[in-house]
Amino acid sequence: MAVSEIAGTDVEAVTSWVADNIDDVVPPLEFIRIKGGHSNLTYEVRDANGRGLVLRRPPLGDLLPTAHDMNREWRFISALYPTAVPVPPPLAYCEDKEVTGAPFYVTRFVDGHVLHDASVARQNYDQAQRRSIGLSFIDVLAEMHKIDPDDVGLGDIGRKEGYIARQLKRWYSQWNASKTRELPLVDDVHDALAARIPDQGPARIVHGDYRLGNCISSFDGAIAAVLDWEIATLGDPLADVGYVLHSWPEPGEGSPAHRMSPTTVEGFPTRAEILERYADRSGRDVSQYEFYVAFSHWKSACIVEGVYARYLHGALDTTGVNVDAFKVSVEMAVKSAGDALARVT
Repeated sequence: MAVSEIAGTDVEAVTSWVADNIDDVVPPLEFIRIKGGHSNLTYEVRDANGRGLVLRRPPLGDLLPTAHDMNREWRFISALYPTAVPVPPPLAYCEDKEVTGAPFYVTRFVDGHVLHDASVARQNYDQAQRRSIGLSFIDVLAEMHKIDPDDVGLGDIGRKEGYIARQLKRWYSQWNASKTRELPLVDDVHDALAARIPDQGPARIVHGDYRLGNCISSFDGAIAAVLDWEIATLGDPLADVGYVLHSWPEPGEGSPAHRMSPTTVEGFPTRAEILERYADRSGRDVSQYEFYVAFSHWKSACIVEGVYARYLHGALDTTGVNVDAFKVSVEMAVKSAGDALARVT
């Protein structure tokens, strides 16, 4: 590569570090930014022999002290690699900020497709393969939730107790700090959720953003790797289930936030099927699943309101952006939360 630096990567220094710390890497290295996502920077790396690696580092600019923790992601990936949960094979972690300005880690490149939207699902898989991917996706989640964090060295990575209560406090604070208008239903749903938190049971790994867009699907129709462990923690595993169900629109459905979801393409299992499959594979009681769906919709409303506020206040570029769609998404999400909460028995 002719240039010595690309955004976020000092090519010469990183090449030297990778060659010294990972066996059988042959310089020079080619770095290609992997698009998608708005947080950590991810690069596909190819050596002189075509060997594929992936390098991941925090975004550029000033960061909060606890944000974009590469060591945290590295710990989850390293701990889960020997288990039944597919993750990119971990190769090396660099904590020395002098190499390229921030800590980073390197994994082996995993072939497959990331189902960011409906078009990727439609173009690369037939209906039978889509169904297979959907079932594999929920099987992987069930396997992840079987793992005792203490058994894989993750028992100290986060608080184990009170996950939903802590999440409600965090996101309600964010709502009150960023809200652009009064939506009494947000307050009502918050209070109802806080009063009806189910018993969490033993803490398990909670991915926090478990969706097809954060997985690599193999060419033959299975989950080859789970990605983006940035906000993973310990807590109530059914929070992941609620998130999956709330973000799994079926063909003909789809809110503004989910209308391009891959699951709107024919072939994927229905929400009822994946819930039943999860219960069967995990052995968990899912009778209170509507609570977790309601919580996920409510949390989504709080998050999207923050983005909407940033657009309104000029913190984000509005060029080509339908800002009003964010407002509508917030209102639809909190209504969906209220509807789901009303179904809780």
